[in-house]
Amino acid sequence: MEFQYVAFSVAIILLLGLLSSKIFNRIKLPGLLGMLIVGIIIGPFCLNIIDKSILDISGDLRAIALIIILLRAGFGIHMESLRRVGSSAIKMSFIPDIMEGLTVMFVSHYLLGLPLIEAGMLGFIIAAVSPAVIVPQMLSFIKRRMGTKKGIPLIILTGASVDDVVSITIFSIFLGIYGGQQVNYLTTILCIPLQFIFGILFGLVIAILLVYLFKHFNIRNTERTLIILASAILLKNLGDALSSIIPIAALVGVMVIGFVILERMPELGMQLSDKFDKIWIFAEILLFVLVGAQVNIYLAASFLIVGLTLIIVGLIARSCGVYLSLMGSNLNSKEKIFCIMAYTPKATVQAAIGAIPLSMGVASGQLILAIAVIAILFTAPLGSFAVSMYGERILEPEK
Repeated sequence: MEFQYVAFSVAIILLLGLLSSKIFNRIKLPGLLGMLIVGIIIGPFCLNIIDKSILDISGDLRAIALIIILLRAGFGIHMESLRRVGSSAIKMSFIPDIMEGLTVMFVSHYLLGLPLIEAGMLGFIIAAVSPAVIVPQMLSFIKRRMGTKKGIPLIILTGASVDDVVSITIFSIFLGIYGGQQVNYLTTILCIPLQFIFGILFGLVIAILLVYLFKHFNIRNTERTLIILASAILLKNLGDALSSIIPIAALVGVMVIGFVILERMPELGMQLSDKFDKIWIFAEILLFVLVGAQVNIYLAASFLIVGLTLIIVGLIARSCGVYLSLMGSNLNSKEKIFCIMAYTPKATVQAAIGAIPLSMGVASGQLILAIAVIAILFTAPLGSFAVSMYGERILEPEK
């Protein structure tokens, strides 16, 4: 009977998530907004018809969805294009995130009286941009060759994928300080680039092994897709397991896997990219419905005004960071505005780590979770809608 109810929950999630996405797309609104609303309605704070065992593993399911997103991002990056936009993509990876995180940190410290450490946790939970929203849209523009002459979708795609790792790393530093761990600030700062280096190296090693496997053994593309996905999940788990010994930005490594396979085996890479596009249809529904199910709308409502104030102030700082990152590039004003819009949505990281301070007994954990929820509800649909509508208007197709 328990299995039947779990199966019933999965069926309801898939059917209602897919239906709501279609309806919202039909009325020119982002499909993810429909899925978020469905998650809220069927989640534990409203109708409560999702089995508890599904909610218990929702964090793992969301992590797998994030891995699929980053693999798709890797399969969408070509070396030649990356060379063309390299410096802008690198600056977009950390400048907007750090500017937003520090701004929210200091504003929440003075506005809400939060201790700086707790304010820092809040700042870098809120700061992360959502690859779940951005990556599919940028891949769509790349496939239609819109804005690709100047590499605009690639700048956003690469920057947004690394942006999350920066946020999670700095959040973890503040969480460690709060937990009373001995933190050497110089060592910690030096560890941040090391995480990226080790992440790239581990991803490179796995990718080379997979390329060898695919070249020397007759394996069907569906099986290759599953092997890549399993390898990426193992890399993420390895990064988590070794985090106290060797700092590894495993999520960057996941993206490297797709990138290297595409470079070494271009034809296969394109075929596998199509396979991951199909898997994403399933993963997207699970991700956004389960994110919605985590939303305590009553808690979010109680902090609505202060939450929106912090989020808007943070977005202004992020927008300045994006503009600063793009100074000296060949983008015009409208294209820079598009990049600012694309760096607005929040969802994946806020859903994944927003509740950690509360579970760790942080005094302001309820407030942090509430503002993370408000950030998802406010920025994910608006940012997605703005990117879709404005991008179609101003991104020129490459001839």
